[in-house]
Amino acid sequence: MPKAHVLLTKKELDQQQLPGKVVIVLDILFATTSIVAALAHGAKEVVPLIGAEAALAEAKKRDKSTYILSGELNAETLPGFCHPTPLSLMRENMTDQTLLYCTTNGTVALHKAGGADHIYAAALINGRAVVERIVHDHPEETVLIVCSGSADNFNLEDFYGAGHLVSLFKQLAPRQYELTDAALAACLLHENGDALEALSQARVGRMIGGARYCCAAQRMAV
Repeated sequence: MPKAHVLLTKKELDQQQLPGKVVIVLDILFATTSIVAALAHGAKEVVPLIGAEAALAEAKKRDKSTYILSGELNAETLPGFCHPTPLSLMRENMTDQTLLYCTTNGTVALHKAGGADHIYAAALINGRAVVERIVHDHPEETVLIVCSGSADNFNLEDFYGAGHLVSLFKQLAPRQYELTDAALAACLLHENGDALEALSQARVGRMIGGARYCCAAQRMAV
């Protein structure tokens, strides 16, 4: 029986054997929600990159009318880049554009997961769709749910998001996966906690108004 496991930070990917596994990357209050929202609002594709230098190099390969540059480093928007939060990106005209996107945590985690057979960017707003796809397409593969964290530190919002996904795996495939203790802990938080409280009281949530922000992003992305 394949396992469903939760990694508390992206740094834990360094200790994992990734070939043969499915990785789901979460950055609930930033990158992965932005990626999902951009695609929902007409972006042709999102290219996750590590840092401004990589994003600018990728931009040079493309016609200027075909992409939007967006990124941050340590919560500061990069000079000349669009602000990289979901609500800010959805104010841009994303239709048929490529989003060249770099962040401190989420896009780094996506790159660190590169050795996995399959990689998904997930958020609260597309969690069910991601879990349904994995249950259907990869029923025999172990699933690693990766909390991007904040500068290699644990954060509450990603752990809550991981619990949301584990709850969906339990609901949609109750006998398909063996849940590790980390997965069970995340699930217990989700099933017994309050989403608005978890998002708004987490450190990043306090910094950006997480509850209001995520509720608004969800309304705009669906």
